[in-house]
Amino acid sequence: MTKERFHKMTEQRPLLLDGATGSYLKTKGMPAAGVCTEQWAYEHPEAVAAMQKAYADAGSDIIYAPTFGANRISLGNLQLQDHTEEWNRVLVERTRQNVGDRVLVAGDLSTTGQAMEPYGTMTYDTLLDVYREQIRALSGAGADLLVAETLLSADEAMVICDAAREICDLPLLVSFTCEGDGSLYMGGSVYEAASAMEAMGADAVGVNCSVGPDQLGAVIAGLHETVSIPVMAKPNAGMPVITETGEAVYSMKAEEFARHLEDLYQRGATILGGCCGTTPDYIREIKTRLQKVSAV
Repeated sequence: MTKERFHKMTEQRPLLLDGATGSYLKTKGMPAAGVCTEQWAYEHPEAVAAMQKAYADAGSDIIYAPTFGANRISLGNLQLQDHTEEWNRVLVERTRQNVGDRVLVAGDLSTTGQAMEPYGTMTYDTLLDVYREQIRALSGAGADLLVAETLLSADEAMVICDAAREICDLPLLVSFTCEGDGSLYMGGSVYEAASAMEAMGADAVGVNCSVGPDQLGAVIAGLHETVSIPVMAKPNAGMPVITETGEAVYSMKAEEFARHLEDLYQRGATILGGCCGTTPDYIREIKTRLQKVSAV
């Protein structure tokens, strides 16, 4: 997909992303702990196919390939780095097979979890190579666009932008995780980061995961005032309660979640979906509400 075509799509109507991957797959048999989500997705294609088809049937315009943590550093923490190219390629190819051409397939990237210099030991050159490798595999496998999500700082987002520009010309959506006041977990604000992303050529910018949608109204409004590119919102289903077994339980139901997403749309978000705790039912509710106020 070209950047021009993506921009035309965002001008016509709001776009719906999918919902959670990890928390949803845990309800379908993936262990709650001690497992690499990307490895489990690779080894259980039927469960992933059912999930992705359910999101497409619910109204998602964009389905994420389950490649969130499939970079060499994150996989290396589990001695799985030799699977980097294969898993990115195969998971994108399978996603395309699962949903066909009725929706767009996004190659999903995220943080390595390692802070860059001078706050940590990660260097720009090392991180650039890591994201080059992943983006080369994602784009080569036929992803329609790239999504970099749950980012902790503007620094790592800038590296992803640089890597993407070197490897391909696919649309790039960049999403940070932040506090309710817009502050990023590794310093700075989401507004400053969003401005930097727009200047570097990102095609949309926003927030995901973070807090619940009821706490993101001011952040979305602020982003809408800060940038001229589309704003995206993919929050959790409220704030989780951690059980005695360490399981995160999200209490916000689909109808309430969709009501808050409609408010985020009214505040300027035109690319919307759900993160942890959400399911195809949440996407269906969002679509129903947006149909009443837009041409979705």
